[in-house]
Amino acid sequence: MSKTNTKPLRAGAGLVDITPPPGTHLSGSGCGEHRPARSVIDPLFAKAIVFESGDRRTCMVTLDVTIITGDYTDRIRSAISEKTGIASDAIMVHAIQTHSAPSLGYFMLDPDFPLETTPETEYLRGAERAYADFAAEAAVRAAVEASQKLQPVRIGLGRGILGGLAFNRRGVRRDGTIMMPKPAGREQQPFGITDLCYLEGPIDPEVGVFCVQDNDMRPLAFLLHYTCHPVNVFGHRETYNAVSADWPGAWTQEMQRRFGQGTVPLVINGCCGNINPWHPFDPACEPDHRRMGRELATMSERIIYNMTFTSSARVDWTTDSLALSYRDIPSERRVEVEEILTKDPQPPRGDNGEVDPRWFRAASTRSVELCRKREPGFRYEIQVFRVGDLAIVGLPGEPFVEGQLQLKTNSAASYVFAAHLTTHYVGYLPTRDAYARGGHEANRDVTYWAKLAPGSLETVVDSAKALLQAAFA
Repeated sequence: MSKTNTKPLRAGAGLVDITPPPGTHLSGSGCGEHRPARSVIDPLFAKAIVFESGDRRTCMVTLDVTIITGDYTDRIRSAISEKTGIASDAIMVHAIQTHSAPSLGYFMLDPDFPLETTPETEYLRGAERAYADFAAEAAVRAAVEASQKLQPVRIGLGRGILGGLAFNRRGVRRDGTIMMPKPAGREQQPFGITDLCYLEGPIDPEVGVFCVQDNDMRPLAFLLHYTCHPVNVFGHRETYNAVSADWPGAWTQEMQRRFGQGTVPLVINGCCGNINPWHPFDPACEPDHRRMGRELATMSERIIYNMTFTSSARVDWTTDSLALSYRDIPSERRVEVEEILTKDPQPPRGDNGEVDPRWFRAASTRSVELCRKREPGFRYEIQVFRVGDLAIVGLPGEPFVEGQLQLKTNSAASYVFAAHLTTHYVGYLPTRDAYARGGHEANRDVTYWAKLAPGSLETVVDSAKALLQAAFA
């Protein structure tokens, strides 16, 4: 961490379309289901913003995709660094996690799992290389464009509160187990989900906005920090195979409509491992990404018009790498997995052509064993960027929102924008207490998306808080 004094700030932003062609596999549904893209509701983008103060430069890339893996992050960072001179560890790559988009890199099964695939079955690993290569090149172009557009700027920060757009998705049933309140089937529950006793945890209602203007007060870029799974479009059966950036895309379009098409609005999605936009208590719940985008844009606009701006800021970055432990796989589960995979080493398909979900979960559990064998301590990279009073904290995987709230509480930084799903694929990071109840994010089968040991989130938060303290000392 540099001790460089505050100096005049320059910034530039870039945006490149990464909307996939028809037939591209859309990630986010899991368990080997194929979802070829059949229509486009709104486009997908790779966006980048570069900050420079003195000799310090940072670059943030946000992608309207579901997941990005470490190999693609490494490729993007290396190419940006080579073309712009920005240090590789001063480049943050963030996936907003819309479930109506493809992914960059194989993430559904471990790379070492012996799955025989063809171009037609490549989707079983969670992504297709043709699209991932295309989107990675676009991400580099966006960052190079941002670097080439560096100019003196003014920056402002502000926050507001919206509590009715996002909800904790871990509902505790009356028997103490976990359910995810979904919109499907609500028409058959006129009195609501009566088996839902309460929600396990909190949300983060903060709308954080960072505005970048030129010296004539014209907006160049915005950073929105909000915390919610982008699954509105995914949650509708009729739009299940449609391409969309969900609420981040709707917010982007609204901000460009209000402030000009030349602006670059970037979304930093927070720690939403347990947060959905599906109202758990409304029997008539209808997900609506456009309404959500409009409400966030309206709040953003109000915040911007009340900001105080400055033309100088300290720019810096720091990182840390942890080795996290894995969950233990129960012996009975190991036996079950061995039986399933011995009988069918390759995925069996039902009459509808889809892979048997039971086989896929067994392959997912085996993937945890393969990952542990290759990497006994799971590598976890934390990044902290500083731009004036703003801290952007890059956290791989899907941490529960409680971790983000811990980072914000009594923080050394005035503003903390935690960016989940940075750098590489991790899976969920639940709170220690959540494991006892199970659920999708901490399932008892110990799947590839739920592989890290209890206490991992708390370890990550402690390390991130130490980095924040150092960055703002």
